[in-house]
Order: sequence, then structure tokens, then C-alpha cells
Amino acid sequence: MIGVEVRRQAKRRRTLYAFLALLAIPAIVVVALVVNGAPAANGPNGPQLVDVASSSATNFALFMLLATSQFLLVVVVSLFAGDAVASEAQWGSLRYLLTRPIPRARLLRTKLVVAGAYSAAAVALVPLASLAMGAVAFGWSSVQTPLAGALGVNTGLARLALATAYVMATMAVVVALAFWFSTLTDSPLTAVGGAVVLIVVSEILDQVTALGSLRLGLPTHYWLAWLDLLRDPVDTSMMTTGLLEMLPWVAVPFALAFRHFGRKDVLS
Repeated sequence: MIGVEVRRQAKRRRTLYAFLALLAIPAIVVVALVVNGAPAANGPNGPQLVDVASSSATNFALFMLLATSQFLLVVVVSLFAGDAVASEAQWGSLRYLLTRPIPRARLLRTKLVVAGAYSAAAVALVPLASLAMGAVAFGWSSVQTPLAGALGVNTGLARLALATAYVMATMAVVVALAFWFSTLTDSPLTAVGGAVVLIVVSEILDQVTALGSLRLGLPTHYWLAWLDLLRDPVDTSMMTTGLLEMLPWVAVPFALAFRHFGRKDVLS
């Protein structure tokens, strides 16, 4: 079932367009950096990752991971997860799938595994494509970081891999929310939009310092904790806390999705 679902999703135009968008953004940015150069490092908080984006291929990949993880990847991941069940209901094919001798939980697990696989591939595509483009445009050299100075090429690549893995983990929250909404509605747009809106609202509330410690419970509060990987020595305490804080935001929506779908009266 998983292989069939993977091939079905690969043939859909929205899958092609989503991956093309993830390739187009780094291409546009790398051209802009080559033509205009990096911005001057005169921000109010000192040098930023964007200021050293053109220093090396790894620098460019790190910057693109940062730039896409806060919105573009949220939209793409929501698209894969929010479309998983709701699209079948919209097409009227969901009830026919359920007439087969396949338990509902197994069908839902298949949809979830494939949605998660495409989401992980989307996250991995950004740094991999950026590395390739950055290697052509900026070459391979030591990684310049605003927090730790220069890092060796191998060290930079290792930390990029860890950062990518952490971003994949944060996107599990988006998958969980969008997948849950996908079991509640027959409209993929509603499921995708609902997840994106919740994430955006969380990011906005996280900027409101008046909320105090309440911000620690927001799903996006620790999303940028992977930037601590650019310190020397590395401090992963915030990343560990972030992973633990995100567990309820992943587990609860998944549990609600399976509970609701198991009892749902499917008419479409």
C-alpha cells in the first residue's frame, strides 16, 4: 500500500510544483547574491546568518534552511499532510477505499507514512539543492558563523546535517496538525490553511513578550534553537528542550486523527 501511495502522490502536479518551488527559491537567492553581493553586516544585533550567506556553499545552505523553515516549508509540509485524506473525500474515492478489506487504521497509517516521507524529502531538498548551487557560486571553504567564527568544512557539513534533522523534527508538528484537519474536513484547502494559520499565529504570539512563560508552550517557540549549532562549543540544551516541548503537539493531533477517523461516518 505504501508503494502504491508513493507513486500516486509522485504523479500529482501539486507534488511537482511544491518541489519546484523549493528549488526555485534558492536559485533566485543565489543569483541575487552573486549579482548584488551579501548585505552589509550592520544589523542592530550584530552580524546575521544572511551577512555570511555567500561565504561558502555550506553558509548558503544554512541560510536557506533558516529562510525557508519559517514559512515556505510550513506551507509545503501542510500541503502534503493536509491533502492526504481530505483529497480522497473531495474526489469521492474515500468510501471506495474503505470498502476494501483494509482496516481504517492501516489506511490512515499508510497516508501518514507517505505524507511524512514527502515532508522529510521537502526539508532535505532545501539544504541539498542549496549546497549544490552554493558550491557552483561560492565554492567550498570554511564555514563563517556570526557566533563562532570560522568552522572547518567537515564540521560545517555535520552541523548542517544536524540542523536539517532538527527542522524535520519541528515540521512533525505541522504534519500532525494538517493531518488531523485532513480527517475532519472534505476540503484539502481547509486542512492546509488551518495548519498554516495555526503556525503563523503561534509565531506571532511568540513575539509578544508580555505573554511571558506562556510562550514556552507554543509549538514554534524553539523552532530556531538549531542556530545554537553555530556556536563553539555547541550548546544543544535548547534543542533538547524544544524536542520535548513539541512532543504533545505531535502526539495529541495524531491521536485525535486516528480516533476521529476510526469513528467517522464516511459519506464521500
